Amino acid sequence: MNVNLKDRIAVVTGASRGIGYFTALELAKAGAHVIACARTVGGLEELDDAIKAVGSSATLVPFDLADMKAIDGLGAAIAERWGKLDILVANAGVLGTISPIGHTEAKVFEKVMNINVVATWRLIRSLEPLLLKSDAGRAIILSSGVAHNVRPFWGAYAASKAAVETLARTWAAETQRTNLRINSVNPGATRTAMRAQAMPGEDPNDLPHPSEVAAKLLPLLSPEMTETGKLFNVREGRMQDYRLPE
Repeated sequence: MNVNLKDRIAVVTGASRGIGYFTALELAKAGAHVIACARTVGGLEELDDAIKAVGSSATLVPFDLADMKAIDGLGAAIAERWGKLDILVANAGVLGTISPIGHTEAKVFEKVMNINVVATWRLIRSLEPLLLKSDAGRAIILSSGVAHNVRPFWGAYAASKAAVETLARTWAAETQRTNLRINSVNPGATRTAMRAQAMPGEDPNDLPHPSEVAAKLLPLLSPEMTETGKLFNVREGRMQDYRLPE
């Protein structure tokens, strides 16, 4: 599918590496101006070079999602410069530790919830007014298969992803009569640093490259996308409805 995003403004969090990096690059290739957010300045600068190489442009915003005031300020800065936002890719997240729930340190659990859930809510709150000003606002929130399939020792991360899916579904229901379309994404096992942290014995060459995942996400961000409040399973290449069978 050829997606034309010329002159559209897109925010991507966690854009310095992995799925976020390559999604930002795909957006740029399609003509969008990318507002790339991440903690790692070096990774953002590499992304900026790659985006310039494909003839597009980016605005780099280095900050930590734990900085809630910075998230609020992001919306204000976009409003002042562009007056609207067309695309949000809420990709950034942390794994925490793989351990029994009862053995997870409080500071680790709280960090996972803060970055994966609270920061996502702050992004929604900060950017929703701008997305609603777009003629075709589009948002995707990255989730995980562990939000649905119980996996021992993944409690904190799984709970955080179940929470952000619920946020996305609620947000989609609240905005279904607008031009905004919101969906969650389960990328499946992907060759990323987070996956390597979780599965250190796994051969990364057996996994899809994040660029393959990013290419499949682009149609979800197109003005032609009509689905909202659903889960896109990258591995299966299809949308899943949350409604239970009647």
